[in-house]
Amino acid sequence: MAFFPKISFQCEVEEYLTKMFRNNELIAALGTQEAESKYQSLLSHLSHPPGFTTVRVNTHLASVKQVKKLLFEEIQKQFKGLRVPVLEHPKLQDILLIPVIGPRQDLKKHASEVIVGAHCGYAVLRGAHVYVPGIISTSRFMKAGDLVSVYSDIEGKCKRGAKEFEGVKVFLGNGISELSRSEIFSSSGPLNGMGIRMIEPVYLSPSFDNVLPSNLFLQNLPSVVVSHILNPQPGERILDMCAAPGGKTTHLATLMHDQGEVTAMDKIVNKVKKIKQNAELLQLNCIKAFCYDGTKALSVEKREDEQ
Repeated sequence: MAFFPKISFQCEVEEYLTKMFRNNELIAALGTQEAESKYQSLLSHLSHPPGFTTVRVNTHLASVKQVKKLLFEEIQKQFKGLRVPVLEHPKLQDILLIPVIGPRQDLKKHASEVIVGAHCGYAVLRGAHVYVPGIISTSRFMKAGDLVSVYSDIEGKCKRGAKEFEGVKVFLGNGISELSRSEIFSSSGPLNGMGIRMIEPVYLSPSFDNVLPSNLFLQNLPSVVVSHILNPQPGERILDMCAAPGGKTTHLATLMHDQGEVTAMDKIVNKVKKIKQNAELLQLNCIKAFCYDGTKALSVEKREDEQ
């Protein structure tokens, strides 16, 4: 399905993947056609959102069964009667999976357009609305309340404040503008808050804005697996050296039943604040967060002793 353009990589990433999928050993084992098929399948999957939205239950405060029921009810409200299941992961007991529906091919595109950055576009594909900092460009006469079509500038070539954009863009769906163009690009400084409320996303995925915030943490599956492999125990002391925004940090603390100590580091002040906010929201008290570069965390005295 050619809904999205073929994904492109930086040279070093392209070289690595070529070695992995087009090497002589793999071709000898699978054959040239099968090896190339697997490589193209990888590119296709990387060009689309995951098939499931993954959320981690904060088992420190509630059981998986309780949260599953509450989340199912919330999703039915968002999707207006469309019954989308909430599934338990077969092996990871604290993970819930919500199937993503799409891409929807029947959406009508509107004349008024909004261009967002690639990171914002990725968030929209995962169920988010569009917030003002992510907006790069809008049509010339866009007003609050207008129906608009939202696109992602995947190559980063759209200029901020442009009134039109003819470059490579990916359709993300339709929404309603909460602000006018002049308000979004106000000379008095950038606004915050919601810019476009998505009503017809290409991929139907639930929004988690203020949804069970103390009971759920939106987290990708590979990130969740890390903490389970570490298998922390109550009373242990664990150091997370690049911790923001706190997904693994809070997961580790939860698996330890909030007993012991998890030291979280990040070198950016605002990111450390986010770790502390998430720990407070999830009611985890064993986390201590510090603004520090983990690569320089070893004390000067310790270094001198070793020399």
